[in-house]
Amino acid sequence: MKIIILGAGRIGESVAGTLVSERNDITVIDTDAARLRDLEERIELRGVVGSGIEPDVLAEAGARDADMLIACAAQDETNLVCCKVAHQVFGIPTRIARVRSNAFKDDSPLLGKDGFAVDRVICPEESLTRYIGKLVEYPEALQVREFADGLACLVAVRAVAGAPLVRHSIAELRECVPGADMRIVGIYRRLENEPDRFISCEGKTLIEPGDEVFVLSAREHLKAVLSALHFDERAGRRDVERIMIAGGGRVGLRLARQLVETGRNYQIKVLERDHARCVQLAAELPGNVLVLNGDGTDEDLLEDEGIENIDLFLALTSDDEDNIMASLLAKRLGARRVLALINRRSYADLMHGTQIDIALSPAQTMLGELLAYVRRGDVQAVHSLRRGVAEALEIVARGDRKTSRVVGRRISELQLPKGAQVGLIMRGLPDLDEGATPAGEAALVPAPAKVIIARGDTVIESNDHVVIFVPRKRQLRDVEKLFRVSATFF
Repeated sequence: MKIIILGAGRIGESVAGTLVSERNDITVIDTDAARLRDLEERIELRGVVGSGIEPDVLAEAGARDADMLIACAAQDETNLVCCKVAHQVFGIPTRIARVRSNAFKDDSPLLGKDGFAVDRVICPEESLTRYIGKLVEYPEALQVREFADGLACLVAVRAVAGAPLVRHSIAELRECVPGADMRIVGIYRRLENEPDRFISCEGKTLIEPGDEVFVLSAREHLKAVLSALHFDERAGRRDVERIMIAGGGRVGLRLARQLVETGRNYQIKVLERDHARCVQLAAELPGNVLVLNGDGTDEDLLEDEGIENIDLFLALTSDDEDNIMASLLAKRLGARRVLALINRRSYADLMHGTQIDIALSPAQTMLGELLAYVRRGDVQAVHSLRRGVAEALEIVARGDRKTSRVVGRRISELQLPKGAQVGLIMRGLPDLDEGATPAGEAALVPAPAKVIIARGDTVIESNDHVVIFVPRKRQLRDVEKLFRVSATFF
């Protein structure tokens, strides 16, 4: 696929790196020539210096035969105008814009063909806060990814000694945890002085303390799934109630608002070093959110504010080093769980396995929203896992036994790449390709969709939404090819 990316900042760089690794033809436009040269030296792509709103610059970048434009420059206005020019002058089929302003939503008429001609709006801050909200709701999880608007979820959880399923084999799952209907699809085992090792999930595979376990289940079973792997009866359970946010920028403000709007009785403190920004935060947030003028790396301040009683400490400033130091300090002083926002991928990799429970990359949280447009086949959702090494995708099975390599076949018959696992099937979801009910015919009330945990003898039906865990990105093309229908299917 030929893709033009406007903006070589952190988001643009991360998106470009991921798409290049999947053998896409990538061109990046930016006004900073030095930044483009650095990007060209590290990633196999082409850089074009100039403004993305100028037709000549877009033409030089190959807009006449491009398949997609991803506009992720710093300014909303630039991204919106670039999409308009790309559509009106060059007819680029798919146009995605990064927009921070709340005034532009996907259903806004301003984004239609007669407006800015944007197919999809991406807001990194919104994606990030929505994702952090899931981690607050399920504090035992390292990652929580949703499929079909939350009907099913993929969670990553660190196995803890004493939990019901730990030190048992996957085959003993139903016996050890009869109430948790789930499918374990991947295990990454931490080794001393070595990279984490991927462990294929078979019946005899043992779950060891410290393993990072990826599990798929229906949403209503999530708490039981997390308890099976992370809950130690001797330690007891403690929900998240006290939250401290270091950094009152866009992300910190949006997250505090979101947590208040849940209606749960959270005790929230926001630390912000800029006094003027503190005044603004205090004016915009409800009175039950305490705004403090201070630094998250100030040991005395953290102790004075009872850091040892904090259930979740979130370092969300724009400075990676500050976030890392504040999180490590908070953990040492007694915070139960800490999360650091880290933009640089190299830093995030270094923090993996340290006392920081979750090292979160803003680019990775929104990457799946973009990848769903790039994937071939009828892909509904894509989630990037383990800093881009693995993926989970929701793909629709189409056709029949004659035209499809998956429909009408048992899962045990599928020629999946090594290590890839079909985790679950969502059956009965509305088919977006179906038209409206013909005139004169009564509309049928659809049966509620159901989540089916995949077993070897489970047969895939047409229009099933199949969720697959892929441990290595290079295997994605094989999965997409497997689900591709033949030319006789219309």
